[in-house]
Amino acid sequence: MCGMLTALTIRNYVLIDELTLTLGAGLTALTGETGAGKSILLDALGLAAGGRAERAALRAGADEGAVSAAFEPDADHAVWPLLEKNGLPGGDQVILRRVQSKDGKSRAFVNDQPLSVALLKEIGETLVEIHGQHDGRGFLSASTHRALLDDFGGLAPARAALSGHWRQWRAAVDDLEARSAGRVKAEAEADYLRHVVATLGRLDPQPDEEAALAARRAELMAAAKAADDLAAAAELLADDGVEAKLISAARRLARAAALFPQTDNPVAAAVARIESALSEAMEAKAALDAATSRLSCEPEALEAAEERLFALRAEARKHGVSVDGLVGLLEKTRATLADLETGEEDFERLARAAADGEAAYAVAAGALSSARQSAARKLDKAVAAELAPLKLARAEFITEIRSDGRPSADGVDDVEFMVRTNPGSPAGPLKSIASGGELARFVLAMKAALAAKENRTVIIFDEVDAGVGGAVADAVGERLARLARDAQVLVVTHSPQVAARAGAHWLIEKRQSAKATSTRVQILDAEARVEEIARMLSGAETTDEARAAAKSLLGVAPRVRLKRKGA
Repeated sequence: MCGMLTALTIRNYVLIDELTLTLGAGLTALTGETGAGKSILLDALGLAAGGRAERAALRAGADEGAVSAAFEPDADHAVWPLLEKNGLPGGDQVILRRVQSKDGKSRAFVNDQPLSVALLKEIGETLVEIHGQHDGRGFLSASTHRALLDDFGGLAPARAALSGHWRQWRAAVDDLEARSAGRVKAEAEADYLRHVVATLGRLDPQPDEEAALAARRAELMAAAKAADDLAAAAELLADDGVEAKLISAARRLARAAALFPQTDNPVAAAVARIESALSEAMEAKAALDAATSRLSCEPEALEAAEERLFALRAEARKHGVSVDGLVGLLEKTRATLADLETGEEDFERLARAAADGEAAYAVAAGALSSARQSAARKLDKAVAAELAPLKLARAEFITEIRSDGRPSADGVDDVEFMVRTNPGSPAGPLKSIASGGELARFVLAMKAALAAKENRTVIIFDEVDAGVGGAVADAVGERLARLARDAQVLVVTHSPQVAARAGAHWLIEKRQSAKATSTRVQILDAEARVEEIARMLSGAETTDEARAAAKSLLGVAPRVRLKRKGA
């Protein structure tokens, strides 16, 4: 056992106003007249486990409804690490609760901790497995068969590991393809890139060069216009000019100053002024010489500056950048060429990574395929063991695995469940080969075989015996009873043979009054079970023969004749 559902509380759900049920281990049968509301209990449990909330499910006139389900899973149950992973409280119980308001909105709780409905559903799926009357459709679709086989074989970890190899391989392939595309484009542009590098390399643009060249050009143009004035000024300051005259005047004044006392010398001030003027004149001449040297207007200098400036601007226009951007363009183009020339090593590394990823995936996919083959043989054997009690001993269940070599995150295998209903006949898909009655029994056999691997706390079958009767129905009940030895099982049934196999029996009744209609659940004792199974056997009127048959089904010795209710 993996623990069990211990209690179910329902308030204001469809026809149920208030109901609390305590459940035990083993097989519990839910019976009653058609329309009494047997499936309502299962729908309510499904809602608590994260199922879809329907506005119409709220009891008429109620503002709010709620369903709570209490579970006591075993210590190693998968629900505990899931709660821990999501920061939800644990303990001895897991209580799922769903509250629904009349506006159609609902709130979800686990152990009184609010959470999303999606997470509630994920948690609920580890605890509850519900098989509805038409739930066999999932078994009929080949798209579900691979996952069912993997679950049966416990191959989820291997499939997850394979998925990891798949993602790594595909990522490496994507990188390689992206690099290949870039590489082809770069090779196509290589000649042009080399031309750009050669042209800009010869030009050798420098940072902030445009502003410096423009200033130098303006200066040289101004110097050409000022050349005559500079020459005339230099000539005036030559040896016979101002400087020579100042020197001669300074000598004469120095001799005159020597004739007067040092104190209050009337010539000393004139000497000082002349000497100062002479110093300024000499500095002026030096500055003029420096300016003349700097601005010596050689036509070649101006022409060279203009050619350089115009060449830089022309190259900038051609590449759609500023002159200052030519430096960065040259560096980038050189880097692209270097990457192209030295990127062969990176390309080979990516190619090796893609090849290694493919090889690792192939090994993991091969191992998973082998494990699936082994699991398929075990599943075929397990289903075969279920078919004989269901009066399908001559039928054969075959798990067909086809490896088409097309890789995916789930491997290279296509899986499909096939059946052969008669020896010698060809095998075919379940939905195409089995008749209606056979289909129900095949689905039950598969459910029974697969459910043993599901590790669910409670497994629910809603009218899984529909369309079968007599010995087949008895075989269905026997199969469910055996399944209930290892798991808690609830079954909604109209079959007395199935109900008689249950360890506990609930009668679902619909009560009507002038003001309201409600669903009531009665837990039947031994005598009440005889009456209910007799009703199921006889139909409208319960007969003594039906009671005797009910006792026989229940294994009760016919000791006392039971009176009808109300007699």
